[in-house]
Amino acid sequence: MPGHRGLEVVRFPEFSTKVQVGNQIWRTGNAAPSTRRSFSSPYWNMEHLFVVTEPFEDNLLVSVEDKVGPGKEEVVATMLLPVAKIEKRADEKPVTSRWFNLESHFGSAGDNHKLITRIVSQIHMQISIDEGYDLLDEGTIHSSDVRTTDKRLRKPQVGVLEMRILRAVGLAPMKIKDGRGVTDAYCLARFGKEWVKTHTVVDSLSPMWNVQYIWEVYDPCSVLTIGVFDDGRMNKNTTTNPIARDCPIGKVRIRLSTIETDRVYSHSYPLPMLHSAGVRKMGELHLALRFSCINVANMLLKYTMPLLPKMHYLHPLSADQLDTLRHEALNVVASKLSNEEPPLSKEVVEFMHDLHKWSMRRSKATFFRILSNLSGLTAVLKLLDGICNWKNRVTSVLFLIIYLTLVMLPAFIIPAILLYMAFVACWNYRFRPRHPPHMDARLSHAENVAADELDEEFDTFPSTASDDIVKMRYDRLRSLAGRVQAVAGDVATQGERILVLLTWRDPRATFLFMMFCLVAAVVFYVLPFRVVMTLFGLYLLKPPRFRSKLPSYAVRFFKRLPSKADNILVAGERKDYVCQDTQGFLVVRDLENLQ
Repeated sequence: MPGHRGLEVVRFPEFSTKVQVGNQIWRTGNAAPSTRRSFSSPYWNMEHLFVVTEPFEDNLLVSVEDKVGPGKEEVVATMLLPVAKIEKRADEKPVTSRWFNLESHFGSAGDNHKLITRIVSQIHMQISIDEGYDLLDEGTIHSSDVRTTDKRLRKPQVGVLEMRILRAVGLAPMKIKDGRGVTDAYCLARFGKEWVKTHTVVDSLSPMWNVQYIWEVYDPCSVLTIGVFDDGRMNKNTTTNPIARDCPIGKVRIRLSTIETDRVYSHSYPLPMLHSAGVRKMGELHLALRFSCINVANMLLKYTMPLLPKMHYLHPLSADQLDTLRHEALNVVASKLSNEEPPLSKEVVEFMHDLHKWSMRRSKATFFRILSNLSGLTAVLKLLDGICNWKNRVTSVLFLIIYLTLVMLPAFIIPAILLYMAFVACWNYRFRPRHPPHMDARLSHAENVAADELDEEFDTFPSTASDDIVKMRYDRLRSLAGRVQAVAGDVATQGERILVLLTWRDPRATFLFMMFCLVAAVVFYVLPFRVVMTLFGLYLLKPPRFRSKLPSYAVRFFKRLPSKADNILVAGERKDYVCQDTQGFLVVRDLENLQ
């Protein structure tokens, strides 16, 4: 790149690269200056992933741009490569990098001018179509197909799924025709990479479809998704209302691992829907399902295999890459389905994929799900505390006898635990669910949600609410995040206290712990292990008259250990800080800028 001559200052080029595949565009930053390279030999060493779909009709366009001014880039050279000619990769072997010619165009394409193209440079790139991954256009937890893109690496099927969409009952009216509420309903089902759509039943709140679909099943942990929609194209005002679109009525998700093999399930599934006014039951969908297994051994073997293809573990993708690819894949799927007959809008596809957005309601539901999972552990701890405090003498005596028996016969400890869990599983077989699970409004915390929380959940991104409402929501979020931060700080403190035992941050505490370890080592060497465990159990189960209400010595010692929370900077009162020197006064707004 020739610089300016004469009295003007020579401008060094600032090169960046723009890569485009279809509607997907990615840019590198400006090449950093280096003493080993000239400015005309930029170096980036950056990687990016794009989503491409068969048949590969797109082109890979690489443009090298020079920043000639603020917000102004000038294309220096380009390279165009058909995606169909790119090398395919299905394993972890690295792809050979190549030098590609960069071309530049001169002149114009008018009648009296000739467009001249010549090679001006080369660019070094490593390009491949990675078919060893599974393109996750939906969350892994709700995925219905996690096979590799390369069909040669796919495993044989393990079963067949048969579904018959029978009818819907009591659908909510979605539009007004001739003075009465009606619904033009159709069903959309998605399993694997296949999307199927029923016909639209016009002007009916209890439509009857009675259509059957059959899918091959490659993983018993797949999820079948069925959505019910109101067809917006059936509206007579569609010609005058170009933004008319299909409105969702409800959705049903069925995980195949929750249903028994070779059993016909014929049930009605409720269709709850969350609106800005609250949760509302939109009707019921009657389905008939049967999951037939071809080979029981292969299906059970699937539970021992990794969920995702091998490339996801050999060369894992980052969370940002997965999120970007998921959105790009969703756009590609929506674009292809919009060109099908009949077409499906992007809003319908997004509803079937269930994109996650921030929601106070969902955060509460997640929090209470965590508490529900920990309830069993909490119950066990309460039971042990009651046994140790002799709240029920019979239970405490029985537990002491069992404990001493297992200590004297340690070979029975693990078999006893495994037999107990097997007995619990056999006992719970009587109470197993007889119907596949469905959308639960109570579990979703949609029944008693506040009006403002609903309004926040339905708000667009970026927000369209007023400044006062956004400020109130921000303050509420800060309050909630403060409590979460306090809990996270407590967890970090306990972990740092464990490390303090050996790091001499508190020299006296580390010295005491070191002496305790030396004495304990001698005790464990002299006394048999059974005797030590017996004494430990008798100490924990001592009668209440010998117990103290004060914390134990170990808890007292652990609570006194320091942590790095003492070194966290705490914000003070917001004010101006004034520094005086011999020249005058300097007013500094923030403490961080105070030198």
